[in-house]
Amino acid sequence: MSAQLHTTPLNAAHRIANARMVDFGGWDMPVNYGSQIEEHHAVRTDAGMFDVSHMRVVDIKGEQVRAFLTRALANNVAKLKVSGKALYSCLLNPQATVIDDLIVYYFTEDYFRLVVNAGTADKDIAWMQQLNTEWNTGLTITSRNDLAILAVQGPNARAKVWEVLPGTQAASSDLKPFNAAQIGDVMIARTGYTGEDGFEVALPATQIEAFWNQLITAGVRPCGLGARDTLRLEAGMNLYGQDMDETINPLNAGLAWTIDLVSERDFVGKEALIAQGQTQQFLGLLLLDKGGVLRGHQVVHTEHGTGEITSGTFSPSLQQSIAMARLPLGVAIGDTVHVAIRDKKLAARVVKMPFVRNGKSQLS
Repeated sequence: MSAQLHTTPLNAAHRIANARMVDFGGWDMPVNYGSQIEEHHAVRTDAGMFDVSHMRVVDIKGEQVRAFLTRALANNVAKLKVSGKALYSCLLNPQATVIDDLIVYYFTEDYFRLVVNAGTADKDIAWMQQLNTEWNTGLTITSRNDLAILAVQGPNARAKVWEVLPGTQAASSDLKPFNAAQIGDVMIARTGYTGEDGFEVALPATQIEAFWNQLITAGVRPCGLGARDTLRLEAGMNLYGQDMDETINPLNAGLAWTIDLVSERDFVGKEALIAQGQTQQFLGLLLLDKGGVLRGHQVVHTEHGTGEITSGTFSPSLQQSIAMARLPLGVAIGDTVHVAIRDKKLAARVVKMPFVRNGKSQLS
């Protein structure tokens, strides 16, 4: 292991659980604990957990926090009216490309919380600090490096969390998806990245290893980055750095549903985004021919021009190769296209995402 790699508070626990560790964007993270496929199915059928402590919690406090986020984010925080409500949004630069995707939680009018990606966290915070200064909003923007995050996912995930954190059930049992509760210094959010029910739990880093061990005792399976990728891809969820980055605007990355262009509200990147418009569409592919697996950066040939796969994998749930791709406008659901795999052009069907939701195929 390189001495420069960052580690989470669960690094020793991963090794005790016989994890295969890899360099993930500068972090020493588990890719699996013996079987990526078994971990994938554990989440689809029971409960699995992911150490996502490399992601960053950022608390923003001050009288003008709602006004600040109204201008800083592409989605509209006016939708956040109930304490604990969460919203998925992109953080854009003035050129309308994606600095990061994040979740923003509303707790009070002077306190919002963001959860941002690991690789972009420092850049995000520097950008927001710059806006805070330029707009003279006087906010306190705090990186919560003292917190760790565990994602517990699967149809039995919530019951497993309540089993080991019994004092939290009353406050979290009625949470609807994309809502959170703060119970002392623990935040329990009904969010996730797998297409299954479950919680993402942020708690003091000093408490995360005990929580992890209690969940193992309760039957929750540790899962690595490999299973996380097949699960999120089946769920049709974008991954920053793969399906979007600072070279692409959110309309071309399939994220139009997160952009508020209806209200008169101005936000960073809005003018450029309207000027650029949408020039590509983001759709799913299902490989029809045998002889290959869909992967990122493969070229897609269509009657309307070429496109590119951004993420691809063999789906453990569907037993077929699937992918997300940016394709020319004009390509339609149900079309057959051809993907360049080595020296072949293999047929694939264009499909609507997600591929799998709550353990069931969404393909017709």
